[in-house]
Amino acid sequence: MLRKPSELLEIGSVLRDQVPVIKRFTGGGTVVVDKGTVFVTLICNKDDVPGVQPYPRSIMSWSGLLYNQVFKGIADFQLRENDYVFGNRKFGGNAQSITKNRWIHHTSFLWDYAEGNMAFLKQPARAPEYRMERGHTEFICRMNEYLPRTDFIEKTTEAVETYFSVKNVNLEATEEPCGAEFVPSTRLLSKQELEEALGPQPEIIGVSV
Repeated sequence: MLRKPSELLEIGSVLRDQVPVIKRFTGGGTVVVDKGTVFVTLICNKDDVPGVQPYPRSIMSWSGLLYNQVFKGIADFQLRENDYVFGNRKFGGNAQSITKNRWIHHTSFLWDYAEGNMAFLKQPARAPEYRMERGHTEFICRMNEYLPRTDFIEKTTEAVETYFSVKNVNLEATEEPCGAEFVPSTRLLSKQELEEALGPQPEIIGVSV
């Protein structure tokens, strides 16, 4: 979330329902996250993938080839304007962070979602052309309508193995300190920040008759 929260969210509803809002360091579009969201993050050194340069378009194009392997023969999978879609309905949004020697490609997959939660999002001022001003529920789709979750995980692992050596690790192993100080830049927005984004509200004056 690089733009102002008031441009992206229905702040009043977010505050009323006490929805946590996280500003992630990779930026990208605003995503409703719950137990139905599947995340896939690729963290690579600049020379890890032959032919891929540390630039957004190069990384995105390669990711399209990677997921072509995953979704081969499933619906009409395409990479369209930085989104993963079946036909003209989005099911995966991407964000990136690129430094001199390393890059991250992060995807939020809509495995499932509650339609009511989409009401927390405003219609974005900037949207891909293929969206054609459709509302959120007409623009997105659920992955679970196209393949089982276990198949997605298996096919993604197989696709990644065509480029890298893959091994399973416990989550606890990734949390061990590596000796370097980690300063997180992804953070939870405070209630005060959201209230300031909402701005002053009109005063309600009671009238008795």
